[in-house]
Amino acid sequence: MTQYPAAQNSPDALRDHLDTHLDPAARAWFHQAVAEAAAHPGAHGPISVWELRLAEAARRCGSRHADAVRVLILHAARADTAALTRVYRQGTAAERRAVLHALPHLVPGPDAVALVEDALRTNDTRLITAALGPYAARHLAPHAWRHAVLKCLFTGVPVDAVAGLAERARADAELARMLADFAAERTAAGRPVPSGLHHVLALATAQTREES
Repeated sequence: MTQYPAAQNSPDALRDHLDTHLDPAARAWFHQAVAEAAAHPGAHGPISVWELRLAEAARRCGSRHADAVRVLILHAARADTAALTRVYRQGTAAERRAVLHALPHLVPGPDAVALVEDALRTNDTRLITAALGPYAARHLAPHAWRHAVLKCLFTGVPVDAVAGLAERARADAELARMLADFAAERTAAGRPVPSGLHHVLALATAQTREES
């Protein structure tokens, strides 16, 4: 079941989507959770109220909507990099994914890049997909971003899930070299070359072809 793309939509768009698609009981819980987070954004005791609500989101609103619900709770809580890092380090895979989706809404600079890099070291394809949203497109260093694209090809994450792919891959000679080497290694080993590789390679070599 496809989830609403929490990282690629504004908080207002996410809220409208949830208000339209949640059933009345789930919608009431969601509104209460967001109001609590807005009223008590800081930590209270060992864990904040809004962090408890993050853990309940799937049970209360369904797994299809949980990412968007968690992003809006984090947004209402005005979670800063320290809070997001705490939730990421202590949370479940689903909560980590929500933190990654929330980054473009909450962290204006590169302070949370370490969370993206951590997710990219895993083999969890849903975490990898969440990590390569608009925040990574803006702030992930070129070397790390190129390796992230290769990680997608290696793990089967569709390359069209990579935010800003066309802009960042265009005329990137180093990325083109890495892709060609990867394709050659796969072919030599008798393994299929992922179809997405040819798309990214075309982007990486587009300017060169146009200028020749």
